[in-house]
Amino acid sequence: MAMTVHCDIVSAEENLFSGLVERIIASGELGDLGVEPGHAALLSPLKPGPVRIVKQGGEEEVIYVSGGYLEVQPNSVTVLADTASRADDLDEAAALEAKRHAEQAMENQGADFDYSRALTQLAEAAAQLRTIQQIREKLGKH
Repeated sequence: MAMTVHCDIVSAEENLFSGLVERIIASGELGDLGVEPGHAALLSPLKPGPVRIVKQGGEEEVIYVSGGYLEVQPNSVTVLADTASRADDLDEAAALEAKRHAEQAMENQGADFDYSRALTQLAEAAAQLRTIQQIREKLGKH
């Protein structure tokens, strides 16, 4: 049996996952992070995107996070997300609409335009769409 480490994925709203995992893959600010049992202690900000977990026994689950932090300790890994949802619960139509809205806002800048907010909305929508695409590829659906 593969080695495991305890993992918790939590947001302000709920605890999305708690259990033993063989591996966690997340998008850190400086690049993708792969964490397995025995990894060195680490604290990293996360970019919006998928967090893939390989549970004990090999089953995979994908959770979307809008940002937050990944903390690795000797016997545990914790993802503290700003907001999070199971990838299966993401709404592709809503993400596409949010992306279109943010792109339009960036093209039609008015006096009250908030560039950083539009850019953040665009990044979150694109990350949700990437997460949905990863799920489709994993399931063999295109």
